[in-house]
Amino acid sequence: MSALLLIGGDNLGSIPGKLKNIGFSEVIHVDGRKVKMVKNEIPERVDLILILTDFVNHNLSNKIKNKAGKKDIPICYSKRSWSCIYKSLTTCDNICEQCPFLKKC
Repeated sequence: MSALLLIGGDNLGSIPGKLKNIGFSEVIHVDGRKVKMVKNEIPERVDLILILTDFVNHNLSNKIKNKAGKKDIPICYSKRSWSCIYKSLTTCDNICEQCPFLKKC
């Protein structure tokens, strides 16, 4: 997996570093609070989208879901805690075969 688009959450703390430690070479963060972010496109290099449901604009979440569906990019949803993120990534039905978690299983 090369790039993860992380949407939601203002302060991520050590989460991006932990995501890189498990196999993501790039973590792109969008805080998801501003209304104009709905117009942004998903970068081409993104392989997986993780939406943090704690502090995300719901309209942005719906738009990302639609845009990801058109590009066949899998989406996982989680709260903004490492344990919830880890559980979501390891049990998400939409994770593609290239996910580092599936290689470990």
